[in-house]
Amino acid sequence: MPKEVTRRTFLTGGAAATLGASAMGMDLPLLRWFGGKSRFVEPDRKMNIACIGCGGKGSSDVDGVAGENIVALCDVDYARANGAFSKHPKAKKYVDYRAMLADMGDEIDAVTISTPDHTHFPAAMMAMQMGKHVFVQKPCSHTIWEARMMAKAAQKYGVATQMGNQGHANNGTRMIYEWIRSGSIGPVREVHLYTDRPIWPQKIALPTDSPAVPAMLDWNLFLGTAPIHPYNPAFHPFKWRGWWDFGCGALGDMGCHIMDAAFWALDLGHGLEWVEAESDAPDSETTPTWSKVTYQYGWRGDMPPVKVVWYDGKHLPPRPKSLEFKRDLYGGSGQVFYGDKANIMADCYAGSVRIFPEKMMREIGKPPKLVERIKGGHYREWVDACKGGTPAGSNLVDHAGPLTESVLLGNLAIRTGKRIYWDADTMTCRGMPEADRFIRHPYRLF
Repeated sequence: MPKEVTRRTFLTGGAAATLGASAMGMDLPLLRWFGGKSRFVEPDRKMNIACIGCGGKGSSDVDGVAGENIVALCDVDYARANGAFSKHPKAKKYVDYRAMLADMGDEIDAVTISTPDHTHFPAAMMAMQMGKHVFVQKPCSHTIWEARMMAKAAQKYGVATQMGNQGHANNGTRMIYEWIRSGSIGPVREVHLYTDRPIWPQKIALPTDSPAVPAMLDWNLFLGTAPIHPYNPAFHPFKWRGWWDFGCGALGDMGCHIMDAAFWALDLGHGLEWVEAESDAPDSETTPTWSKVTYQYGWRGDMPPVKVVWYDGKHLPPRPKSLEFKRDLYGGSGQVFYGDKANIMADCYAGSVRIFPEKMMREIGKPPKLVERIKGGHYREWVDACKGGTPAGSNLVDHAGPLTESVLLGNLAIRTGKRIYWDADTMTCRGMPEADRFIRHPYRLF
């Protein structure tokens, strides 16, 4: 078991209790005893960054900001974090992010959060309430309510934020936006999105055995605010995505990537009429092995109604009729936009994007430049925002929070098994109070 961290007893009774009690209601949770203020870093100074979650995806997030000062590293599993620890021997090491933030205080300018989905909200909220800039992996939250609260917090505390859907900074995403917004492919009336996820077990029974907790893992801190489960390798490492208590399944993993361009270009933060899902009937514990989720949107300004269909579990959309015989869609994950004049296909991150049929690509050519290109990628974009630059494109307030809400509405349809008529103002499903427990949930004090 990792060494007990400084002030853990104090934090367990303070930060966690405050968050746990206030997070049950609809008001924005406040850790009033911190009273932090945001501060933008001087452009010519390196930021002091603390990283929460350093193994798995966390290792690449640490690498992504390694051009700044990595002053602290935190992970509940020291064995998996060892690579990051070795690269940054001068960084202080923690197992509990609450202790790290409280101990280091103003020594930290910003944090990255690369934990399982259920820990994004409590870690990000504590950091933002202390005035820290935040980079948080996708989906930015575990529930719809959390995404809304995180967006409000980012705005309230004036911090620079970014979600880890790196494709939003790609030129391809901008080309999709520009081709659609310029009218080059005509009005878009249907979009198909698909992924080869899950690549981890889903729709499985709860394990019944209770093996010993690995020596370098703090299982209680891994569980965090989630319900108690005995340790089992069916949950950690990596496989947590298939369990509703920790992850958001295939849609939660890839939706913020693959839905990103459509959400932005087609203004899908507005006009949702309903969403429904087909799946192989998940039980109360695990996500399904496949799903098909249909979102129906009405008019959004001068854009006509559009149907957006999501496929996962290696279920592919129908082959486009206008796609040339010798051509295929991009790999196992991608996106297809059907316009009245032409169509667009792209890979999951919009790194490769084409109009089809090919003759229309030649006829239409490059789109008019409507939005700026990002230099240096999405990590650099966030760092620049923390130093007083333009807000990152996938910040929690304007894009990432609302995008995550839309993605997780698909999971809400999967879990209820019913067509969802969403009331965004009240964050409720019309005529379906039983869905409330999936929109927001209680938090365990740990």
